[in-house]
Amino acid sequence: MNFQINQINDWQKVVESILPELKHNILLLKGNLGAGKTTFSQFLLKNLGSNDEVSSPTYSIVNEYNSPKGKIFHFDLYRLKNIDEVYDIGIEEYLDNAFLCIIEWPEVYEDDLYGLNYHSMSINNTGENREITFD
Repeated sequence: MNFQINQINDWQKVVESILPELKHNILLLKGNLGAGKTTFSQFLLKNLGSNDEVSSPTYSIVNEYNSPKGKIFHFDLYRLKNIDEVYDIGIEEYLDNAFLCIIEWPEVYEDDLYGLNYHSMSINNTGENREITFD
């Protein structure tokens, strides 16, 4: 699926299209700094019924949110240098106990997801708009 974001309200349309397609509890979010990964997450959690305030987990590495469907964990792996650091935060336990895990900057962990089912979303900031691909 491909989308284009020209204004903030376009995120709602993206979320409405993606929600019926979310079949797995892992969503990888890729994109450069400022691409809109956290903005997308805010719209997604609102649509999943969460009343929690969604913010970037850049410094905390993981934020926990509540939703009527269960716990949602929002990761930012940008500052983690290697796979050992990913396992040190207990990522496997989060994955086992979550309705959904949103993982920003997943590249350090992606190879270890082999054999697991997950979705991947890329957000490209072109300067004029955002181009999104979802699989």
